[in-house]
Amino acid sequence: MAAVVGHSQPVLTRAATTSRALTVLPAVVLFADAFVVSMVTVLASAIGDGMPFFDPDVTVDITNRVAGPAIAVGWIVMIALGGGYRQQVLGGGSDEYKRVLNASLVSTGVLALGLFLTQAGLSRGFFVALFAIGLPSLLMSRWSVRRGLHLLRLRGHLEVPVLVAGSPRHVDEISVVLSRAPWLGYKVVGALTPDATDATGGQVTPGGTPVVGSTGDTTSAALRTDAQLILFTAGCSSSGEELRQRVWELEERGVGVVVAPSVTGIASERVSFRPVGGLPLMHLGTPAWAEATRLGKRLFDVAGALALLLVLSPLLAFIALRIKVHDRGPVLFQQARVGRRGEPFRCAKFRTMVPDAEARLAELHAATGYERGLFKMTDDPRITRPGRWLRRHSLDELPQLWNVVRGDMSLVGPRPPLPHEVATYDDAARRRLHVRPGMTGLWQVSGRSDLPWEDAVRLDLYYVDNWSMLQDLHILFRTFGAVLRPRGAY
Repeated sequence: MAAVVGHSQPVLTRAATTSRALTVLPAVVLFADAFVVSMVTVLASAIGDGMPFFDPDVTVDITNRVAGPAIAVGWIVMIALGGGYRQQVLGGGSDEYKRVLNASLVSTGVLALGLFLTQAGLSRGFFVALFAIGLPSLLMSRWSVRRGLHLLRLRGHLEVPVLVAGSPRHVDEISVVLSRAPWLGYKVVGALTPDATDATGGQVTPGGTPVVGSTGDTTSAALRTDAQLILFTAGCSSSGEELRQRVWELEERGVGVVVAPSVTGIASERVSFRPVGGLPLMHLGTPAWAEATRLGKRLFDVAGALALLLVLSPLLAFIALRIKVHDRGPVLFQQARVGRRGEPFRCAKFRTMVPDAEARLAELHAATGYERGLFKMTDDPRITRPGRWLRRHSLDELPQLWNVVRGDMSLVGPRPPLPHEVATYDDAARRRLHVRPGMTGLWQVSGRSDLPWEDAVRLDLYYVDNWSMLQDLHILFRTFGAVLRPRGAY
C-alpha cells in the first residue's frame, strides 16, 4: 500500500532552518562559557592549594565546597547581565570580547570587595589563579566558537538571507561591504528600491544586485524571497513615520530589521542616543584621533617594537643574508613617505626589487594606465625571487620596527603614503595624516592590495576617527592571520 503523505506537517525552508540554528547560538556559547569556568575553577582550586606564599594559614576547602561553584555561577550571571549572550553581538566585531572582559573585571572587583568586607577565609592563591587563567581561557573559548561559526559560514552554512532597501547607490555600497565579510553570514538576496515596480522584470542595481521589489513592498518582498532580515539604508523611505510603519509590519511577521544610518564610519563607542520628544537623536562623540597620539600608545609602540626586534633578530639576520647573496645589492630599501601632520620620513624595508626599480616605475605607470593611489601589480617584473616570498608574508616590512622606535610610525595605524599620493588627497583623505602611519592596520587585515583605493581610504578614516587601544590589540591579533594567509599581498 502506498503511503499517503498529508499536508499538515510544515515544510521548513533553508532560511527557517538557519534561523532556528542561530537561535541556539547563545545557548551554545553559554554552555561553552560554563564549561570553561567550571574547569578553571577546579584548576584554580588545585593551584591555589600549592601557593602557600599567598596565604599559608588558609586552606582551600571552602573553595572546593561552596565558594568555587558560587563564584563560577556569579561570573556567568555577570556576563549575561552585561549582554554577553545577546545574539546580535555573537560572531562579529570586538563588542563580544569587550562585554566578556568588562563582566569579568566587574566580577573580580565584586568578589574582591566582598572578601574585604566579610574577611572570608578564601584562598588568595585561588582568587589570583581563577581570574589569571579564567579570563584568557574565556576569551579563547569565545574566539574558538566564533572561528567555528565563521568556517561554517564560509562554507555556505548558517547564512542569513538579507534584503537591502534604499536607493540603488546605497544598496550597492552595503552589498559590497557585506560581500567582503562572508564570515558574518549576511547573504544579500535582493534589493528594494524606491522606483521599482512589483514586477521588476530582471531589473538590477548598477552594482548587479537583483531588484525584487519596491521599498513600499518590504513585507511581501521578504515573504516572497524568504528573507530573514531587511537592512534599511538611505533612500528607503520618505519620512520617519513611513519607515516606522514598515518596521512594525516586519516585526509582526518575525522578520529582523537593521537600519544603516546615513552617517557612516562611526564606531558604536562614539554613538549615544538621547530621546527628545519621542525622537531618538544620535549624538556623536569627538573623534578619537587625538587619543591615538598620546603617551600611552607611544609607550606601547616602543615597548612592542623593541621586544619584536629582539625576538626576531635571528630572522632579520637570515633575511638580510638571503637578499645579499641573491644579487649582491643593498639589503635595505629606504623610501620617502609622509607621516603625521604631513612630515616626511625615510621608511625602511627589506629590498624586494631589482636595484633600478625606481627608474622603471614611470614606464610601468604608462603601461598599466596608473592614475592615483597606491601602485601595485600582481606580477611586477621588478620583484626579485626572495622578494616575492618576503612580500607574500609581509616580512619585507620588519625593518619598519626601527621607524616605530624612532617615532616615525606606529605599530598600528593608516598605511604610510607616498608624497605623490598625498599631493592628490582631498580633504577626507588628508584626515589620515592626523595620526602616525602604522606597520599594520585595518587595510592590512582586510585585503591589502586587493582593496580598491576608496575602500582603503574608508578603512583608514574609520581607524583615525574611532581609535581605541582594544582595537589596536584586535588588529595586531588579526595581522598574524593575515600574514599566515597572505591574501592580497604582492
